[in-house]
Amino acid sequence: MDDRGPTIGVGVIGTGFMGKAHALAYRTAASLFPLAVRPVLEMVADNDRTGAERAERSFGFRRMTEDWQELVSDPKVAIVSVTTPTELHHEMALAAITAGKHVHCEKPLATNEAGARRMMEAAEAAGVATQVGFNYLKNPLLGLAREMIAGGELGEITSFRGIHAEDYMADPEAPFAWRLEAAGGGVLADLGSHIIGLARFLLGPIVSVFADLETVVTERPIARGSAERRAVTVDDIARLTVRFARGAGGTIEASWVASGRSMQLGFEIAGSKGGLVFTQERMNELLFYRADGPQFRRGFVRIEAGPEHPPYGLFCPARGHQLGFNDLKTIEVADFLSAIGGGEAKGPDFREGWEVQKVVETARLSAHARSLLPIP
Repeated sequence: MDDRGPTIGVGVIGTGFMGKAHALAYRTAASLFPLAVRPVLEMVADNDRTGAERAERSFGFRRMTEDWQELVSDPKVAIVSVTTPTELHHEMALAAITAGKHVHCEKPLATNEAGARRMMEAAEAAGVATQVGFNYLKNPLLGLAREMIAGGELGEITSFRGIHAEDYMADPEAPFAWRLEAAGGGVLADLGSHIIGLARFLLGPIVSVFADLETVVTERPIARGSAERRAVTVDDIARLTVRFARGAGGTIEASWVASGRSMQLGFEIAGSKGGLVFTQERMNELLFYRADGPQFRRGFVRIEAGPEHPPYGLFCPARGHQLGFNDLKTIEVADFLSAIGGGEAKGPDFREGWEVQKVVETARLSAHARSLLPIP
């Protein structure tokens, strides 16, 4: 302990893009947010020694290891961040929970509903804090949208149109990767989980789904430029028709072959009194339409993120300077640390990750059966 309060050791498994994002978030959260516990980057793990050593130096960890189990069992590590491919989440998270650690796991939570349920039940039985990496939900403007919907500013919600489209698999010569394994879950699990989570965040539970899944590129080279190819059996595009418990219907689409789209996580919500439009490509703007007044004065108004939308002001005191991806991850980590320190648990936690997984799995079953199915 020092004059800034008690510290808590953090271990990160994985040194890729998300491993770095987690490390940056813990460091930044400690300097920006009034936390009851202050994170210390204790250990990083990667099965590649060179990668682990590089992350130790560049991310600022005290120690590194090639063995993730060593990290999980280390007494100085109280928080474990799992940033590995999806098929490894279940084993790593359960081991950390068994060791009494708090766990932050990237999405999707598991490769199937049963695995996600086991992770959720184990965490709740152990009484540890959990977080799932849906950091886009931490955008202050999405919090505002949720408040506006709950406050009745849009009236009765009549429809939801959501999409998460990117183009990182649009090139048919892009090599086969872990996301294309059956355990990777295809675009439905990879990107679909984000827009499903966002739909639930704004409008509440989804009670039924009818899905159509499409594989656009049926085979890919095993490496860039290789003549040897491997069959692709997972989906490149997922199209879902959903019904919410509140009564409204909607559509959800996920695609990683959407040429020209780098980060189109967006939605349009229509209600009896107005509407909202948002896209992550312009993540500091929310468009709001009010269906009142003379017709010739109506139109969408742009709401720009600013200090009036907490916690934006902790990052910058002025409008127009804008938050970014890593800022959202910082807010997510700060909420997680706050919950560990005895504050409000804002989630999304493993239970919410399980709820999203149920929609993903039911959608997959629906596509196979070609029928509308209830979410169990």
